[in-house]
Amino acid sequence: MNDIRDIFKLPLAERIQLVEDLWDSIAADSEGPPLTEAQEAELNRRLAELEANPSDVLDWNDVRARLWSRVK
Repeated sequence: MNDIRDIFKLPLAERIQLVEDLWDSIAADSEGPPLTEAQEAELNRRLAELEANPSDVLDWNDVRARLWSRVK
């Protein structure tokens, strides 16, 4: 491939594989994207809330059951 536009000429399966490979390489980057101040503040707030009220946490099975009961 000499030109980035050649990617669009690849068969669909090869383009999907290319995207998966690219995504895997991004996910493998241990640093990840930097958090904004607002994101970091929200994560810290949630962690503090969890530490202050550990019994308020719901199990995924309970959450899923509640959601399914609303759908039915």
